[in-house]
Amino acid sequence: MPAASSQPAIDGWFATDDAGATHLIGGKCTQCATYVFPPRENNCPNPACDSDTLDLVPLSRRGKVWSYTENRYLPPAPYPKTDPFEPFAIAAVELAEEGLIVLGKVVTGTLAADLKVGMEMELTTMTLYTDDEGVERTTHAWRIA
Repeated sequence: MPAASSQPAIDGWFATDDAGATHLIGGKCTQCATYVFPPRENNCPNPACDSDTLDLVPLSRRGKVWSYTENRYLPPAPYPKTDPFEPFAIAAVELAEEGLIVLGKVVTGTLAADLKVGMEMELTTMTLYTDDEGVERTTHAWRIA
């Protein structure tokens, strides 16, 4: 049986380097150096800046839990419908270098009770769902470092 292929659930949000390390892709304002995620190439998010040019840049892979919660209801598409529904943790992680807070799922098996504000986290990927063609759709996720 051939190995399942894997594709991002949303194109352009993360990439894997030659060493196999995953990093998020963000936008960085060319004028004020403000970062944004998800990435975009225009409209600086800093209200004090009128720049309309952002460069796409790799973001740091580690950060600290800024906040977290546990999702106890089935979210809308593109999240898969599971029966029975399994709660999952979501963490807002402040990236170490950029100071940007990025929201994401926490890897399967880690719940809110396992997390603490200030805890070190590392970026990874996980399968979000498998589509009708058998392609595993992946998303960025956080794991305890």
